[in-house]
Amino acid sequence: MTLRTGKTLSSLALGVVLATTALSGPLALSARAAGASDTDQERAARWQEIAKSIFGDRQIAPTDSLVKIEAPARALDAALVPITLTMPQAGQIKAVSLIIDDNPAPYAAKFEFGPAADPAELKLRVRVNNYTDMHAVVETQDGKLYEAKQFVKASGGCSAPMGMSDEEAMKGMGDMRMKFADTQPGKPVEATLMIRHPNFSGMQMNQVTRDYTPARYIDKLTVSAGDQKVFTMTGDISIASNPVINFAFKPDGKPIQVAASDNQGGHWQHSFNPPGATN
Repeated sequence: MTLRTGKTLSSLALGVVLATTALSGPLALSARAAGASDTDQERAARWQEIAKSIFGDRQIAPTDSLVKIEAPARALDAALVPITLTMPQAGQIKAVSLIIDDNPAPYAAKFEFGPAADPAELKLRVRVNNYTDMHAVVETQDGKLYEAKQFVKASGGCSAPMGMSDEEAMKGMGDMRMKFADTQPGKPVEATLMIRHPNFSGMQMNQVTRDYTPARYIDKLTVSAGDQKVFTMTGDISIASNPVINFAFKPDGKPIQVAASDNQGGHWQHSFNPPGATN
């Protein structure tokens, strides 16, 4: 995905991380100001900076009907925060972006939906590094942008250690599983995709060497039902380790194809047979 500013999602993430570290660049003020005691006005000003960096001068209107964010008010584990994006008017939705304002790389992910998608509900797990607003921005089929907001209390999710060595965390990297819910004729099928990948953030310290583990994360994920796309996800370091994504698709009797890649050149493909599928 190319942003209006000409930056990729990853380059924007890197720029914000550098701003956090060096306190320079367009988002340095945001990085320096972020904190649990920020006022609503400070958070709103920071969101305006981030939104402009991602979406340029496009207008983003608030909505309480096109998209909603469900998130815990206080996360039990800042490295594994469950998020549900609900889009009741699914037929109008072309794409949805999740932005975690006070994370070092705010732009967590963008999902672009294809003809086989039913984007009424999407679930994933993310890292949250600070008390922060989250924004879900949907693009409708007519090209307009709308956003919803949710405040979440969490701290340290991006730097939280894996609890194992880097080598252990990378064992089986790229392995995938998919579970399907019970189906009804003529109804979308709910699925849960699980991918083995550490999604290293670049902020986690290796517990053996005491050096920071280089960032390695899934940056693109494509799911197709037969010849039709369900969604393409462009991701970054805010997606939790071993990603789990719940989504729904319109079955056509053919296998589900999943292709994933990461920012270090890893590529993986898997095929899954939903109920009633034929090879």
